[in-house]
Amino acid sequence: MKEYFTNVSKINYEGPNSKNAYSFKYYNPDEVIGGKPMREHLRFAMSYWHTLTANGTDPFGAGTMLRPWDNENDSMSLAKARMEAAFEFMDKLQIDYFCFHDRDIAPEGKDLAETNKNLDEIVAMCKDLMEKYNKKLLWDTANLFNNPRFVHGAGTTCNADVFAYSAAQLKKAIEVGKELGAENYVFWGGREGYETLLNTDMGFELDNFARLLKMAVDYAKEIGFKGQFLIEPKPKEPTKHQYDFDVATVLGFLRKYKLDKYFKINIEANHATLAGHTYEHEICLARNNNALGSLDANQGDPALGWDTDQFPTNIYNSTFAMYEVLKNGGIAPGGLNFDAKVRRPSFEPEDLFLAYIAGMDTFAKGLRIAYKLLKDGPIEDFVKERYSSFNTGIGKEIVEGKVGFKELEKYALENSNIKNKSGRQEMLESIVNQYMLEDK
Repeated sequence: MKEYFTNVSKINYEGPNSKNAYSFKYYNPDEVIGGKPMREHLRFAMSYWHTLTANGTDPFGAGTMLRPWDNENDSMSLAKARMEAAFEFMDKLQIDYFCFHDRDIAPEGKDLAETNKNLDEIVAMCKDLMEKYNKKLLWDTANLFNNPRFVHGAGTTCNADVFAYSAAQLKKAIEVGKELGAENYVFWGGREGYETLLNTDMGFELDNFARLLKMAVDYAKEIGFKGQFLIEPKPKEPTKHQYDFDVATVLGFLRKYKLDKYFKINIEANHATLAGHTYEHEICLARNNNALGSLDANQGDPALGWDTDQFPTNIYNSTFAMYEVLKNGGIAPGGLNFDAKVRRPSFEPEDLFLAYIAGMDTFAKGLRIAYKLLKDGPIEDFVKERYSSFNTGIGKEIVEGKVGFKELEKYALENSNIKNKSGRQEMLESIVNQYMLEDK
């Protein structure tokens, strides 16, 4: 098999004092933390779309990326070259998982039948390479947003023919997931939203989207697909009003249509930013509702109002994210997918490795700090003490449901001298800083 990244060898752990840009400073895959190796805590995944197919195009300029497979002269040869490059890339970076949309790995044909034939050919190749390199599919999904047919949406379209096509494409993508042993399947509503209510029946569109998801659940059961179903929230883009705005919105939708027992949530950091939340807020909310499924690891720019999908380098963000993941008992069968792209001026093939190293080290460092914070317990102890008034007396009776308005009114009339305690936010932030600076 051809070697595509000839200037890069296998990336190994060399420790925080290493000056080698092509080495891990904090990610030591087989180092055991809290009873399991780092690779099992983090379950890193390569995003096929940003890594293999993105060419650096933006609204103001043509593609800039130099890729060693771009000299292929037909779409299927290009797809096969990308697939070979993908496994070389994962192998050299010690990444165990990958994720893709169906149209990332195989081109569309003249009709659905030819498209499915192309997909089958590439999936067979992918399966062989997965066995050869011992790699796993974290999740796959259907691209129900790029083709012009989805201009009005897929599951929320106003066109029944488009809905039928979407269902057929989704059916095939679930079959692909089963064939490749996908541990999850993600639904991202790229066009599931609207621009104006003047031409939109919101209730009908949401009902239809629920119908599509119920069909997916039924078909997965029929063919024996065991992967976890995930919905990925995203606000604002590409439609003005996305139906999957944030974790709370998705939870409400799932509960309304009685789908919550079949779906968990895939949370992306940049999407949380666009929704006006923090990454850890969205993770915590999902965790508290037993709905945390998987994570997309990236970061956005708070000064920019769009999905910049930058590689994560903010250690505060990764620490708080991993703190929530550890409190969840882990992220499996989900993982951390790098839904991130190199910047347009970072156009050389080697930049892909340097970007992934930065992201992987950032989350490895965050894991180390979060584990020590949880093990030592300064934050947990403070929070426990802060709510201690609910452990005894009237607080305990409130929690146990033994009192109502009348009893609480009587208590308040007799106990009007209320004393609050400081939340000590600055102290807690200082403690986090201390752990970050002390961690080796």
